[in-house]
Amino acid sequence: MTMDALRLVALGGLGEIGMNMMAYECGDDILLVDAGLMFPGADMPGVDYVVPDIAYLRDRAERVRGILLTHGHEDHIGALPFVLQDLPVPVYGTALTLGFVAEKLKEYKIEADLRGVRPRDTVILGCFTVEFIRVAHSVVDGCALAISTPEGVVIHTGDFKLDQTPVDGEVTDLATFARYGDQGVLALLSDSTNVEREGYTISERDVGDSLAALFPTCPGRIIVAAFSSNIHRVQQVADVAAANGRKVLLNGRSMIANVKIARELGYLNIPDELLIDLKCLPDLPREEVCMITTGSQGEPLSALSRIAMDDHKQIKVEPGDTVILSSRFIPGNERTIAELINHLYRRGAEVHHEKVSEVHVSGHASQEELKLLMNIVRPRFFLPIHGEYRHLVLHRRLAAKVGIPEERCLLAVNGEVVNFYSGTACIEETIETGRVFVDGKGVGDVGEIVLKDRRILAEDGMVVAIVGLNLKSGELIYGPEIVTRGVVYEDESQDYLEQARLAAQEALQELNVEMRCDPDEVRQALRQALRRFFKKTVERRPMILPVIMEM
Repeated sequence: MTMDALRLVALGGLGEIGMNMMAYECGDDILLVDAGLMFPGADMPGVDYVVPDIAYLRDRAERVRGILLTHGHEDHIGALPFVLQDLPVPVYGTALTLGFVAEKLKEYKIEADLRGVRPRDTVILGCFTVEFIRVAHSVVDGCALAISTPEGVVIHTGDFKLDQTPVDGEVTDLATFARYGDQGVLALLSDSTNVEREGYTISERDVGDSLAALFPTCPGRIIVAAFSSNIHRVQQVADVAAANGRKVLLNGRSMIANVKIARELGYLNIPDELLIDLKCLPDLPREEVCMITTGSQGEPLSALSRIAMDDHKQIKVEPGDTVILSSRFIPGNERTIAELINHLYRRGAEVHHEKVSEVHVSGHASQEELKLLMNIVRPRFFLPIHGEYRHLVLHRRLAAKVGIPEERCLLAVNGEVVNFYSGTACIEETIETGRVFVDGKGVGDVGEIVLKDRRILAEDGMVVAIVGLNLKSGELIYGPEIVTRGVVYEDESQDYLEQARLAAQEALQELNVEMRCDPDEVRQALRQALRRFFKKTVERRPMILPVIMEM
C-alpha cells in the first residue's frame, strides 16, 4: 500500500443499521462522510445512544479536512456533538440538514463551523473535490456525494430512493449521476437498507392519498405519530387536516423544534391560523382536531406512550378517536410498539399502522431502483453500505446480476480498509473500531463490563451479603445478613434466605483467623459460597456484593 492510494475506512454503518460514518483518506487528507448514532438494543440496558469510536481519527486529527453530511437523520448526524469535541473541523450540509444540526449542537452547547451548500454545489477539501447531488429520501434536502480523488470518482449515495412524484417535486438528480457515469466512476457506495424488497419503493405522495381517504372516516380526534424529521409527512398531514376542517396541534419537543426550523427555511408551508396551542385543545370539538406527535416507536417517556397509558395531564384518548402510526417499525421495537397499540385500543381508539394501512412508505430504494442506479453510474467497483451483514451480501449479489464482475463487488465491514490504487481495489488490512456508549451525561464511561453487570442485574438480580468483622482478631461480630433484589420475594422467602445465610456463615467459619482478618479473602469466600448456593438451588447467577464492616 502506498501513501498515494485512496483508502476507505468505515467507522460505522457497515454490518449494522445506524452509526454511519465513513472516512476517505488520500495522501495527507482525510474527509468524513456523516457522523451518525445508533439507538441501543435490548442488550444495552440504560444506554441512551451508541456512537462510533473515533480513536483512529483522533490520532490523525490534523489531517481531517471536514465532515460532509448527506442528510439530517440521527443515524447520519447524531454523533456530531461528540465527534466535534475531538475534531473541530468544518461541517458541510444543505440548509435543513444544518438547521437540524445547529439545534442539536445548541442543546450540547457546542460551537461549530457549519457551511451551507446546495445540490450541485462543489467544495474542495485538500485533494478531494466533492459535488452534492440531489436525492429523494424521507427527509428533505438529502444529497449523494460525488467525491473526485486522485484515483478516480467515488459516488457515495447516502440514503435515497427514486421517487418520481415527491411531495416537494425535488426528484433524485439522475442526470448528474448519468454525467458521472459517462465520465467514468471508480466506485459506487450504495444504500443497502431495502435490498431485500423487490420492485420499487412506493412514492411518498401515496401516503397523502391514503391519509386523504382515511381522515373523513374518523369521527373523533386524530393523532398522527411520525418521525419529527419527516417534513414531507408533516406537510401532507397538515394539508389533509386543513382540507377536512381540522386544526393542527404539534406535540413533542423535537417535532415542535423541527417544524419551526423547516417553516423558517421555507421547507414547510403551514399557515399560522392552522396551528393551535395545547391550551386551546379543550375549547375545540374533537372532530376538529388533528395532533401530530412523536413517539411512534413506543418510547416509554414519549407523549404518545403517556397518552396511551392515560397518564397525560392534558391529552386523553376517548372512544371514537383515531391514532395513525405513520412510520416504520424499527427492528427491535416491535414488542414495544405492539404494547403501545394494545394500550391505545384499551382507551377505545382505532389504530392504523403500516401493517394494516398504507400510512407509511420507506425512504430507501428497493431492488429495481438499486439496479437502475448501478446501470446509470456504471462503476468499476461496487461497495454496499448502510446495512446489516445480510443486506451487504444481498446487495453485492444484486450488483453481480447487473453485470459488475463479482471480483469487483467488494464486501467490507466496519474497520476493514478498502484500498484503491492504479485501477485496482482490495481489502488488505483492518483497523480497530468500536462503539462508545452514551448514558446520560456520561460518554464512554459505560463499557462492555458495565453492560454485562447491568444484564446480570436485569436477568438474575443482586444479593448483598453484609458482615461485621474485627479485622484484628478475625472475630465475626455481625451477620452475615443477606439482602436480595430481583432474586426472590423476601417477605415470603425467609426460610430460603436463612439457608443462604447459613451457607455464607459456614464459608466464613472455614477460613482460618489470618484469612478472616483479610477483607479480600472474606469477600472471595462469600462470593463463592453464595454463587454455589443460588446456582444449586434455583439455577440463577445473581450479582453477589459482599459488604465488610470493620468493627
